[in-house]
Amino acid sequence: MTQFAEKDVSEKSALEVMGQETTHAPISRSRRGFLGMSGAAIAGAALGQFMPGIPKAFARESTSEATVLTPSSQSPVRLNYNENALGMAPSAQRAASSSIAHSNRYPFAHLGKLQSLVAEHHKVSGDSILFTPGSSDAIRASILAHATPETQLVIPELTYGDGALYAGFYDLVIHKVPSSREDWSFKLEDMQQAVRNHAGPSIVYLVNPNNPTSTIVSSDALEAWVKNSRTDTLFIIDEAYGEFVNDETYRSADRLIVNGAGNVLVLKTFSKIHAMAGLRVGYAVGSAERLERVSHYVEEDSMTLSYPGVMAATASMQSPDFLAHSKHSNDESRAIYTAALDDLGWNYLPGQTNFVFHRISKPLKEFQASMKAHHILIGRAFPPADGWCRMSLGTPEEMRYVVAVLREMKAKGAV
Repeated sequence: MTQFAEKDVSEKSALEVMGQETTHAPISRSRRGFLGMSGAAIAGAALGQFMPGIPKAFARESTSEATVLTPSSQSPVRLNYNENALGMAPSAQRAASSSIAHSNRYPFAHLGKLQSLVAEHHKVSGDSILFTPGSSDAIRASILAHATPETQLVIPELTYGDGALYAGFYDLVIHKVPSSREDWSFKLEDMQQAVRNHAGPSIVYLVNPNNPTSTIVSSDALEAWVKNSRTDTLFIIDEAYGEFVNDETYRSADRLIVNGAGNVLVLKTFSKIHAMAGLRVGYAVGSAERLERVSHYVEEDSMTLSYPGVMAATASMQSPDFLAHSKHSNDESRAIYTAALDDLGWNYLPGQTNFVFHRISKPLKEFQASMKAHHILIGRAFPPADGWCRMSLGTPEEMRYVVAVLREMKAKGAV
């Protein structure tokens, strides 16, 4: 990937982060933390403009100065896993690379720094942060910690599958709220009714923004529900893609926790905006009491997070300019791709993430094969949404290549 100069975290400061001395003590089981950013923190990087203070070195060429890519079977354009194709902040790369020499040690001494940064970001105390190896394990632990024979899981029909997967492992009743076949939306009122109709405890699992649809739930409506919910209702709000949201009405559910809600867990990950999918760093935000309960189902921080993951996450958290640049790049990629979808006449949902959910003109398997022939890998099926494709967003250069392929295929009548 292109290497960018960076002003906020220098080589010197990266080495200081790696230092063996620290004022932060190791974190106990009940005080685990993890790193994340909310959309509001970097939402200023709207399409076509950079936030004040973003180094000019981050600026990529404009769409009129396209870089010509030459993908191959060995080096395809990978748009199938919602990864951040731009890559980690340079400071995070340096920190991870430098940490290899120290990885014969556990990262005990450095977890406190990461916890402090995350807690400060969410405006909570350190014991309101729980480290996990990626957000998937936070989903598992959160459900397992609250699973009883009487508990049900309430989810939308079309959403990220790990919630239902883990609930099934623990034999929970799973109530799927139907989605519209036109735009795959669901009614929050239907989820509320499912909770009211159930005599026992409920776990409400909401991915906001949703995956694979890339759409958001009203923050006002969600907050109102939480404030008026039954005491035996737990809300697990998965905000893996929250940093990409442009809708100004969207708010992280962490404010509910700040205001004292004890029945809310907000799940975050470094995999998306921070581009650390392979380093597996995630966390949950919640009340100290709630996280203490969940912590018994998660291994100790020092065992679940790698030394490079801890150091990269710490450096990334201190690189807000690069994170804003990453969001801007994603916005540009989305604009490039949706303009092509408009030309093709393929309907798409109003995306708020690093992927687009859109209709296609042929069965998905055929579309996948056609794109793979041009060295483009695209995502799997999401039944029952037949005739739809979840297209991850690559870099602007990659999306220009994808658009050129689609236009060529359209000219030949292949799509």
